Amino acid sequence: MADCAALPDRRANRLLAVLLLVLVEAALVISWSAGFVGIRFAIDHAPIFLILLWRSLVSGLLLLPFALTIGPKIRLKDAAPQIVFGALAMSGYLAGFALAISHGVPTGLVALIADMLPLAVAILSWPVLGQALTARQWLGSFIGLAGVLIASGWSVDLGDVPLWAYGLPVLGTLSLALATLLQKRSPAGAMPVHQSLCIQCLSAAAIFALFAWHEGSVLPVLDPGFVGGILWLVFVATFGAWSLYYLALKKSSPARVTAILYLSPPVTMIWAWIMFSEALSWSMAGGLVVSLVGIVIVARAQKPGHV
Repeated sequence: MADCAALPDRRANRLLAVLLLVLVEAALVISWSAGFVGIRFAIDHAPIFLILLWRSLVSGLLLLPFALTIGPKIRLKDAAPQIVFGALAMSGYLAGFALAISHGVPTGLVALIADMLPLAVAILSWPVLGQALTARQWLGSFIGLAGVLIASGWSVDLGDVPLWAYGLPVLGTLSLALATLLQKRSPAGAMPVHQSLCIQCLSAAAIFALFAWHEGSVLPVLDPGFVGGILWLVFVATFGAWSLYYLALKKSSPARVTAILYLSPPVTMIWAWIMFSEALSWSMAGGLVVSLVGIVIVARAQKPGHV
């Protein structure tokens, strides 16, 4: 009788846990998309590298006290690889999609290309880790690429965006994929997240400072739009997105979390349509569906224990 009485309670707890997970995942998709939207908003108020400089610098400085006081002592031999990862994962990735947006590539399309990370990781696993792609991975990669070409066809035909600008988010995604693979090979990858993220943010800020100085200035713009954009990028797109990402990983499987992130491109497209009147098209929607099919094929073809 006691077991029967406890059954509704267990069902209620499971339902509550599922509801909480769904809410976390929904917030994750929204905050993950916020990075693309925040960049699109901020470029109306300041040069692109100045935005990236202050996003990275503020994030790193806010994390610094926690990185120095919580967790193991940071040693130079552990920090050095994180500086390299920051140059690739943050500088290369952020600069790639941010420059593309600043040159007029539709924000939703940039988000779609950036979400090709599983394909980029699969392709680079061969030269970096010696892991040859399976036939299903090659198939998924080609399907994913075809989806990007379909989605970008509308912009290429009707927009005045230079063709080379479409390659910028591709290079950024490849840079992040390379950092991901190198980090898995490095023993420094075991460093606590808040410490590694702090070092990577500060190293990226140093790189962005050089480009911002070349653009004209490293000083922040005393404009509400710039300040608001930086705060949005720091607290929503950086701290919010990554915190929710790791929370979702604790409550669910990596495969499910990765699949949930595939929803960020359509959310980004809707945000860009509402906030910036960026046009939607059937080709972008169709390309999105095709790309997601390719990504799912690659993800399911991944062998356990591999990247």
